[in-house]
Amino acid sequence: TEQAVAVAGGIIGGILLFVLIGITAYLLWKKFCRLLSYEKLTSPVKTTNANATFQDQSTSEIQLKSTSRSRSVPFIIPPTLHGRDWINLTNEEQVQEDSDPYMIPQDGPRSSFHSLAGAYVVGTINPELYKFPEDKSETDFPEGNIGRLWFSIEYEQESERLLVSLIKVRKLQPPADSCSPFVKIYLLPDERSYLQSKTKCRTLNPQFDENFVFQVSSKMLLQRTLKFLVYHVDKQKKHHLLGQVIFPLKNETLTGDNKLVIWRDLEKENLEPPSEYGDIQFSLSYNDYLGRLTVVVLRARGLKLQEESHAVSVYVKVSLMNHNKFIKSKKTAAVLGSPNPVYNETFSFKADQTELDTASLSLSVLQNIKGEKTHLLGRVVVGPFMYTRGKELEHWNEMISKPKELVKRWHTLCHST
Repeated sequence: TEQAVAVAGGIIGGILLFVLIGITAYLLWKKFCRLLSYEKLTSPVKTTNANATFQDQSTSEIQLKSTSRSRSVPFIIPPTLHGRDWINLTNEEQVQEDSDPYMIPQDGPRSSFHSLAGAYVVGTINPELYKFPEDKSETDFPEGNIGRLWFSIEYEQESERLLVSLIKVRKLQPPADSCSPFVKIYLLPDERSYLQSKTKCRTLNPQFDENFVFQVSSKMLLQRTLKFLVYHVDKQKKHHLLGQVIFPLKNETLTGDNKLVIWRDLEKENLEPPSEYGDIQFSLSYNDYLGRLTVVVLRARGLKLQEESHAVSVYVKVSLMNHNKFIKSKKTAAVLGSPNPVYNETFSFKADQTELDTASLSLSVLQNIKGEKTHLLGRVVVGPFMYTRGKELEHWNEMISKPKELVKRWHTLCHST
């Protein structure tokens, strides 16, 4: 029995020894494979020959630049730290001595060769991906542009003051060679009083940097509209209007001392006198891919209000019709007590392209007085030849011919129902 136990123990010991040798061999083989794959992946640059190193590095950089569409920066793993000799500094910081035997010490600034020797180029970084978006507000001017105005607005809740900063105007188009511009600022619907900037002599790109204050309650703030009129003063001291900017405050967040910096393109003022019942300006756009008809109600002027007071509210009702059958209608917000209301509201309607020959849009300007019925101030219909003629037909046809583009026009209101 003792011999049997000894034989069994020897067998078990041999098996354990064999397993241990197998595990050790497996681990050594895995380590060898990892080293081999790392060398193949990184393709180290040889450091024994300085000239060869510089040439290899330059060649790899040229290849990287040629394969990338835009200029790229090599992403490099620094050389292995061969020595770890540290020097203690007086402020208890530490710095590593340059004891790399492959690096050649040299007085003065080190060349790119010495900084790249023994390094591995593992890829590139595209600098374009990390740039801030470029501000093109001073470079991209559309065709026919007559100028661009920059301003900022801020509202102080406690003092109920609207702070307006007139910053600058660029690319003015004056009637003469020289230009001496200034700006008048209104807070509509009050058109009797305004604030005026200083006049800047002989410049098409005036820099104002002036601050103005309007006293207005928080309840009425969103009902008001800023109006900027840019004038040119000629040698005879006559004023010539170069353009205007209309900016409703109802769509802006002006609470919590939030300062907004804004730019807007100047628009030409409609110098024609208002028609009998007033005029309305709106934009039309049709997206043939989405089958969507878009209407932007901008403003109205010269409305004949039944009663001019803050109790009077004026709004626009936009209705989509098909074969004179009502489809859908939408309304703007009401503007209080103004014959020249500003809306700047957008509405969209679903309309298949095959329906454009039978569809039409009706825009009705309505007045509402508390305790009384709604009163129609004027109406206009735009659509195809089946329903309209003149400017209304031209506006509809231009919308169809310029898909996905906003087409803006003024229209005369009529009182017929």
